[in-house]
Amino acid sequence: MKRATTETMLSSVVEKPLLRLHAASSIELFWIAVQRVIEAVLPGSLVGLTLQHHPISPFIAKWSRPILDGSLDAKLIETYLIKHPRGRRFVRDTDVFPRRSALLRSDFYRKYMAPQKRSHAIGLFFWQRQRLLAIIVIMRTAKQGDFTPVQAKLLRRLYPQFETALRRLRLLERERAARTALEGFLSRLPLPTMLLRWNLRLVYQNKAAREFCNLWTVGPELAPLTKADGPVPPEILDRCRRLKKEWRQSSRMATPRMILRQEVIHHSKWSFLRATLSMRQLSMGSLARPHFLIECEELRRPATPLPHLIRLTQREQQLTRLICDGPSNQEIADQAGLSVGMVKKHLHSIFQKLEVPSRSRLIALMR
Repeated sequence: MKRATTETMLSSVVEKPLLRLHAASSIELFWIAVQRVIEAVLPGSLVGLTLQHHPISPFIAKWSRPILDGSLDAKLIETYLIKHPRGRRFVRDTDVFPRRSALLRSDFYRKYMAPQKRSHAIGLFFWQRQRLLAIIVIMRTAKQGDFTPVQAKLLRRLYPQFETALRRLRLLERERAARTALEGFLSRLPLPTMLLRWNLRLVYQNKAAREFCNLWTVGPELAPLTKADGPVPPEILDRCRRLKKEWRQSSRMATPRMILRQEVIHHSKWSFLRATLSMRQLSMGSLARPHFLIECEELRRPATPLPHLIRLTQREQQLTRLICDGPSNQEIADQAGLSVGMVKKHLHSIFQKLEVPSRSRLIALMR
C-alpha cells in the first residue's frame, strides 16, 4: 500500500519536470531540470551538481543558490571514496560523519552547509563502471528536518531517471563532439568532396571541392585568378538527374537498390578532371530517398612529385611552386595576379601548415 502511495505521489508531482529532464540536450538544460525535479519532491532544498570527475576533482560545479565561488572541495569526496567501495549510489552526511560533532567541525559543513543554514545533506553518486561521472547534492535546513524514509525512497526511485538522462546526455555530447571533429577533419581533406540531397541541394562541400568546381568551370589557366565560389557544374548535376530518373524507373520494378552504384564523369574539354558520383542510402530499410556523394579528382600530376603539397590549397600549391623558383614577393604577386599583401598572407599560411620557419627552409623541404 505504501509503495503504491509513493508511486502515485512520484508520478503526479514530477511528471512534467521528468519530461523536461529526459528532453534535456545540454548540461545547462539538464541542470535546470534536476533543480525542478528535486524542488517538486523536496521543496526548499539547496541543490548542487558536480560533473566531469577525472578522476576525483569536479571540473563543473553548479548550485541552486550562490555559494562561495561555485567550486567544491574534492578532498572530502576523495577521502570518502578511498575508505568506501566504489559504486555506492547514496551517501548521507551521517555515512561520512557518524557523529554529529564531527560534521560540525568539518570543512564541508563550515564552507557549504553553515553559510546556507543547512543541517542535513545527501549525495546521489552516478558512475560509469568505476569512474565517477556526477554527484547531485541535496541539503536541508534544521527546520525542514533530516530526510525521512519516504523522502529517501522517493530519491531512490528518482535515481534511475537522473541516471538515464545523464547517460543520454553523455551520448549526445559524445556524438556531437565526434560530428564536430569529423566536420573539421573533412573540411581539411585535400580530396574535393560534396554531398547533395535528393533534390540536388548542396548539403556539404569542403574547400577543395569549391576550388575543383571553379577549376571545372573556368579551366586550369583562369582558376588561380578566379574566386572559388561558383555552383556545382551543370554537367555533374545533369548526371545526378539521370541517376534520379533511373532510380525512379527501377523503383517501379521494386529493385531500387540495383542502381545504387558509382558513375564516373570526365570533363568534355579537360579530361584530367574527373568526378565520381555515388548514390547512397542510409540503410537497407531506409524510407528516405538516396543522396549523392561526389568525389572529385584532378588526374594531372606535377613533373616532380611534392607530397608535402597535399596539405595546401590549390592557390597555396601554386605559390609554393613559384617560391621554389626564387622570385621576390612582388614578382610572385605579378605572376599570380595578387597583391603583395595577399601573397604574404598566403606565405604565412603555407609556413604554418608545413611547419617551416622561413622561405629557405620551405625550398629545402620541396626539393
